[in-house]
Amino acid sequence: MEKILLKNIDKPEAYKLDNYVTNGGYVAVQKALKMEPDQIIQTVKDSNLRGRGGAGFPAGLKWSFIPKDPTIQKYLCCNADEGEPGTFKDRAIMDKDPHLLLEGMMITCYAIGASVGYVYIRGEFEYGAAKLEDAITEAYEKGYLGSNIFGSDFSLDLYVHRGAGAYICGEETALLESLEGGRGQPRKKPPFPALAGLYAKPTVINNVETLGCIPAIIEKGPEWFAAIGPEKSPGTRICGVSGHVKKPGLYELPMGVPLRELIYDHCGGMRGSKPIKAVIPGGVSAPMLIEADLDTPMDFDSMAAKGTMLGSSAVMVMEEGTCMVKVAYITSRFFSHESCGKCTPCREGTSWQTKVLHRMEHGEGRPGDVELLESLCDNIFGRTFCPLGDGAVMALRGALKHFREEFVYHVEHKKCMVGSDDE
Repeated sequence: MEKILLKNIDKPEAYKLDNYVTNGGYVAVQKALKMEPDQIIQTVKDSNLRGRGGAGFPAGLKWSFIPKDPTIQKYLCCNADEGEPGTFKDRAIMDKDPHLLLEGMMITCYAIGASVGYVYIRGEFEYGAAKLEDAITEAYEKGYLGSNIFGSDFSLDLYVHRGAGAYICGEETALLESLEGGRGQPRKKPPFPALAGLYAKPTVINNVETLGCIPAIIEKGPEWFAAIGPEKSPGTRICGVSGHVKKPGLYELPMGVPLRELIYDHCGGMRGSKPIKAVIPGGVSAPMLIEADLDTPMDFDSMAAKGTMLGSSAVMVMEEGTCMVKVAYITSRFFSHESCGKCTPCREGTSWQTKVLHRMEHGEGRPGDVELLESLCDNIFGRTFCPLGDGAVMALRGALKHFREEFVYHVEHKKCMVGSDDE
């Protein structure tokens, strides 16, 4: 399978502009600048590229919501926050091939009529931020950014903005609040960013992987991209695999590859003799699946049909012997810590959820705790200002759905079911 996003990762000093050009870079943007903006938007629509940030919203459709009035200032914001636990795909592009992202942003800005773009990068990604800054400096020096790019009438300025390490800023409107200098908390929608985004101006927000697909779509055509993988979720996807496999790492594969193929054919199978117990398919917000679900294709619709989601395609593989109460506790502790506190169900509910799981994991579980967790899930889900609370609930519900007996055992026996016969 031809790689799109990771094609340059292993090439020497691929992060340098001259090497990116040698490897075929900045050809697509020159082609795009000879097209009409609406033609580019239609090309991305025809490719059926769906956003790789988690929700899977069609990228071209999102771009088409931007007003056409040329007198209105417009912005592009690249969501490079990547705070979902287990996720490390966008980081690789920024560290190793930053000009791919810049070229994708340049084409997108031209298509939507934006003259300014921002990369909002997770605060902990100091190395990646430095690489992006260097790449932007190189692009300005070559005349690839600034005024009259490649001899055209198009001008563009790009900036890197480092966040302060808040998971909530992965939510697009909280990102905008932070970028404007405010506290990272989500905004009420509507209005949506396409009409009132950054500085109340029309704004497109796409993540790194989404923007990284754009140059190849422009260069090779929408039909080529749409022919990769399933019809409703075409293209390739970077899967970041971690956990109990022999070869964890990044794998760029066509959408729709089954989990079983990813784990056993590409990752070399399990690290030892123990079989798979559970797999989280898309970052900790995605409800876990069990061994019987491994033939599920990794695309947006197939995962949704299984009651989970493709999310950030961060695949975490767990072997038999893994304590699911501990997994749920660690996950819940993350969400309660990262709640921005704006709404009561998330602020209070995730904290309460974590306290219950803490006492269960530490041998202090009480009768009714499992039912209490289920009640908390019901009272948080669908009642929060943004999806953070829903993510916390979906993660816990997945564990309770498949491994409820472990939670009950923790309460009744004050210890873990895993390995209990040896205790």
